[in-house]
Amino acid sequence: MDAEKKLLVIDDEPVIREGVRRILESASFQVETFASGHAALERIKQEAFDLVITDLKMPGMSGMEVLKAIKEIQPDLPVIFITGYSSVDSAVEVMKLGAVDYIAKPFTPEEMLNTVKLALEQRVVALEDLYLRKELLDTEGFDQFVGKSQEMIKVYRRIMQVAPTDSTVLITGESGTGKELVARALHKHSARRDNSFVAVDCTSLAESLLESELFGHVKGSFTGAIQTKTGLFKVAEGGTLFLDEVSNLSNTTQAKLLRVLQEREVTPIGGTKPIPINIRLVVATNRNLRDMVAEGSFREDLFFRLNIIPMDLPPLRERTGDIPLLVSHAIRTVSEELGKDIKGVTAGAMQILQSYNFPGNVRELENIIERAVVLAEDSLITHEDLELSHGSNEVEILDYTAVPLSVEELKEAKRHLREHAVEDIEKAFLVSALQRSGGNITRAAEETGMLRPNFQAMMKKVGISAKEYVES
Repeated sequence: MDAEKKLLVIDDEPVIREGVRRILESASFQVETFASGHAALERIKQEAFDLVITDLKMPGMSGMEVLKAIKEIQPDLPVIFITGYSSVDSAVEVMKLGAVDYIAKPFTPEEMLNTVKLALEQRVVALEDLYLRKELLDTEGFDQFVGKSQEMIKVYRRIMQVAPTDSTVLITGESGTGKELVARALHKHSARRDNSFVAVDCTSLAESLLESELFGHVKGSFTGAIQTKTGLFKVAEGGTLFLDEVSNLSNTTQAKLLRVLQEREVTPIGGTKPIPINIRLVVATNRNLRDMVAEGSFREDLFFRLNIIPMDLPPLRERTGDIPLLVSHAIRTVSEELGKDIKGVTAGAMQILQSYNFPGNVRELENIIERAVVLAEDSLITHEDLELSHGSNEVEILDYTAVPLSVEELKEAKRHLREHAVEDIEKAFLVSALQRSGGNITRAAEETGMLRPNFQAMMKKVGISAKEYVES
């Protein structure tokens, strides 16, 4: 990874310049050095660098001037200062101007390398966030996902952190939370993206057939093996193999899978010659493998092999703020497929959807919306079209279907609808602003043209807290 990072060093003192170069090259960084800020800036205009290290006090062009120029050329390029004037004032000043850190002379190689590595790690996170925010602003979510909640942003960030590696990933989460979507996103954003993505449902085949599918078999190895079959571990060569519901593997298959992961080779059923494999393994389950290990139904050594990078997906009931986006997306998709012109849902229908706990998660919501689109006789889906049994989640339905029998009833119905309609749109307005600002109330108020006290008053009125939208 470090060998791919290009660093630029600026210092008018040859001893310091060359000393820094040697330290960085010892850690396999690519390094270019310059004695002046002017020459360095010309190079930055020609080549993309990952980080700049510059002296603060230099003749001709100071480090401060270099930093200001870099921010105009490449605003996201991190800059570290070297200074012999390590006062608090100079440190604060360079940090205010946008430097990521500073290091005082004299410094040790360890201090230099630790500072550089930390700055590069912070840049990776910043670029991931920038990419994610662009994705979220341009669409309803990220890749094939729909959702902009903080819970889902954590998932998206994790995908971008993990995808470039070859480490095994264990995806956990309830049924319907999108585990295969995560596996496909990991593949899409990896260096293996041009090779195969092979998905296997470990619950869909009997044990003997599953072993044959995964590892392959040679002709005549068992009754019905009329020809040699290549296993999916080999079919996925160079790509990603996704084992869904891995908790359903038998003890025998678990043992064989463990051996494959340890040896990085597979032996077909009935075969004697191991075949080397080059795949990235991603597995998923809706069960707690730690509990299964404790009860003896899942191998502990296999669990540790699979649990290199865990990813837990939140159930829909923990990200209810995404329900309007999911509903809108599902209505649009199903309406196009069925050729119907459904515009959305009524306030009452949305209220019911947001109060429902969705034991089947996103998959259940999609099924509910598909049924509602089919049944809807108007351009808006009503609570009746949803055909939901709420049980303990009873809510007051706002869809007035009964005709008022007196002018007083009419006034009451209009007042009731008006109050709830205004509250719904106010809540949606506030949530949208807070999501865009990452929970920063001041920025949210400024972007919407409101005074901060008025914005907070509206939040209090509809019962919204900024905490759930604060970026982690």
